[in-house]
Amino acid sequence: MKKIRQLSAALLAIAAIVLTAHAQAEAQSYPSRPIRIISPFPAGGGNDVLARIIAAKVSERLKATVVIENRPGAGAVIGIQALAKSPPDGYSLVLSGSTLAVAPTLYKKPPFDASKDFEPVALVAHYPFLLVATASLPVKSVAELIKLAKQKPGEIMYASPGIATSQNLFTELLKVQTGIDLRQIPYNGTAPAVVDIVAGRVAVMFAAAAPSIPLMKDGSLRALGVSSAARLAELPDVPPIADAVPGFDESNWSIVLAPAGTPSDIVDRLHQAFKEVMAMPEIEKQLANIGMLPIVTPSRDDLRKFVSTEVTRWGKIVQQAGIAGSQ
Repeated sequence: MKKIRQLSAALLAIAAIVLTAHAQAEAQSYPSRPIRIISPFPAGGGNDVLARIIAAKVSERLKATVVIENRPGAGAVIGIQALAKSPPDGYSLVLSGSTLAVAPTLYKKPPFDASKDFEPVALVAHYPFLLVATASLPVKSVAELIKLAKQKPGEIMYASPGIATSQNLFTELLKVQTGIDLRQIPYNGTAPAVVDIVAGRVAVMFAAAAPSIPLMKDGSLRALGVSSAARLAELPDVPPIADAVPGFDESNWSIVLAPAGTPSDIVDRLHQAFKEVMAMPEIEKQLANIGMLPIVTPSRDDLRKFVSTEVTRWGKIVQQAGIAGSQ
């Protein structure tokens, strides 16, 4: 028995050495095939546009093909879950927003663990949303929307890309802070929601600037306010919602994640590539055109702290909006 135990221990040691050597070899040759970045929203929305802008430059940095795979549904949960189930080899990433931090509080049975199922790679951008209205809605400001909503409780419909998205939570927070009643119509992403806003089938929504600005220019949409306390440089005439609702100041952020267990050497290489890309002046200019601001990503340790802090912060927002534990 002693010899069998010694042999088993030896075999396990050899296996560990082989696996370590294999992992090191994989890291050294990385990347040797295309890398996919999952965008958990349909094509055409702000997340998708951001992913494609970044992917082009990351591809150059890594000397590898980087492709965007749209996996929309369930307010970004489907795409994020898809990453959690992907091999931890550095060839699958996701560009996530605040849904990552919202799920632990919003869902009774969270679809993933924000702290344990993923390895943060890079924080890349933050941006406020525009509160936009269909051109036929007889309001031109947040104050006028609030007045109309109080006259017609539950009659004005708002669009969102689904439960747990920033757009959903921002609207619910606005309802709580103003006492108005808007009825949610969830969509499978921002792009189809914007289509119905333009058509007048729904009245208002929080939307990223990227898909909104062209429609504002041709008169299809009207911007009532911006979710941040500061105005957007590209839209200086659009006032902060806080002008009508004191204290309202919310923005979204975007983070790149890899599956938990991805080799540290590979995560380090990805982290450095994204960090370099987000520091590029041309990226800053491209993002400014769509109402976003680049973030030169902090260290990996600080990224983990950021995720933990945001889970706590968004948990409070969910509770304030009165929708905690509803799913």
